[in-house]
Amino acid sequence: MPLRPKRHTQTSLVLLLLFLLGSGFLTTSLLSYYASRDSIRDSIINTELPLTSDTVYSEIQKDLVRPTLISSMMARDTFLRDWVLAGEQDTEQMTRYLREVQEHYGAFTSFFVSDKSSVYYQSKGVLKKVKPNEPRDVWYYRVRMLPEPYEINVDVDMANADRLTIFINYKVLDYEGNFIGAAGVGLAVDAVVKLIDEYQQRYSRSVYFVDTTGRITLTGAQGGPLGAKVGDKLVDIPGLENLMEKLPTPQSGQFEYQEQGHEHFLNVRYIPELEWYLFVDKHDKALAGIRQGLYINLLLCLLVTSIVLVLVNLAIRRYQQRIEALATTDSLTELPNRRGFDILAEQALQEAQRDTSPLCAVLLDLDNFKSINDQYGHLAGDEVLQRFAQQLRERLRQSDILCRWGGEEFILLLKNTDRQAAHDLAEKLRQQCAEQRYQVEGQTLQVTVSLGLSQWQAGESLHALLGRTDRALYRAKQAGRDRVCVDN
Repeated sequence: MPLRPKRHTQTSLVLLLLFLLGSGFLTTSLLSYYASRDSIRDSIINTELPLTSDTVYSEIQKDLVRPTLISSMMARDTFLRDWVLAGEQDTEQMTRYLREVQEHYGAFTSFFVSDKSSVYYQSKGVLKKVKPNEPRDVWYYRVRMLPEPYEINVDVDMANADRLTIFINYKVLDYEGNFIGAAGVGLAVDAVVKLIDEYQQRYSRSVYFVDTTGRITLTGAQGGPLGAKVGDKLVDIPGLENLMEKLPTPQSGQFEYQEQGHEHFLNVRYIPELEWYLFVDKHDKALAGIRQGLYINLLLCLLVTSIVLVLVNLAIRRYQQRIEALATTDSLTELPNRRGFDILAEQALQEAQRDTSPLCAVLLDLDNFKSINDQYGHLAGDEVLQRFAQQLRERLRQSDILCRWGGEEFILLLKNTDRQAAHDLAEKLRQQCAEQRYQVEGQTLQVTVSLGLSQWQAGESLHALLGRTDRALYRAKQAGRDRVCVDN
């Protein structure tokens, strides 16, 4: 049998190569993915979100500074204090004063509440009288008791159809430091909404405000997380149900949560002036792009691995075919050698037995070939063998099996050929060999050939057939060479 690599060895080699390539590509892709993901996560968590949060917070503080200064100026205005101490005689004077403040400084609203009369003055006139038992007046009595000079409060404005307004409530004291009322201006929340929308569009992240109870108090025009509206609770938003448990007291921090398989990064900042939390929420779109890159890399890895495996398989097959050819082919004459003959002869015997067709074997031996090697050298002998083999190939049928048996011996299997036809062919080959001349190194050489012939018998083994053929050749040699002998 030919020297053939075992199939399981070839399979093991391919599987090992597949494992090495797959592991290498997978490891490289995953390391690249995790490195990129960690870098992006770090950038989002430690840079982007805190920067956006700081910027929004700074803008809010900037918007609150000017109203605070205006309210402070009103609380120290000698006209306002003198008007109150004089008994609040002319209401129109206070109305004009508040209207002038509102129009000149561009405030959303301006107000003054007298502690003596409990009257709530507004730029449009007297609004109402505050009462201790009125829930909507609690703010005034809270300011009255404040140790600080002012507070920032978010409330609805009765004078402007209950629109949500950020009020700066400043304590007004007389010249002896006694509390005589509260004055200030209001900033429309719409301005903050515009600021939120601007930053949401610029930085592609969601910005909204939540009070300490977990209720959304302010969002952009498009709403809060997952379309949540003002008044909605965080406990009702998927992924944020348990967030308020992490914020039992006013604090800032970084958080993450999952929403329908999407990862969100959250920066939370407490704004003491409003007693709200500022939420800056970033969706993992960048990470989704990194994951898509990972999938593309894995697909490319699969494609490259498949191509490499196909090429390796082809190379192994070619190598295997080359090994088989070297194992079954005579390198000098390029005819099958004994190993190759065994394979071809077994197939020929099976066909003859199956089809009950005649099969003959012919063993050829060049006469006195040793003298050529001794006289002209082995190279000359090799050249004679090559030319003799080529002539045999040219005179035989394609179905006939011709092999180099060893040294100067050749063997021939003739399919569908009986003894007589085989003898005629053998005699013709003998005559042609005797007539042939070989030009080697300027010398003209002649060789003859002795042939032994036998016909296969049903049920006979290849070894038995060749034994009879070899004995016929021996008789041809003993009878004087250059002849054909048939085994009887």
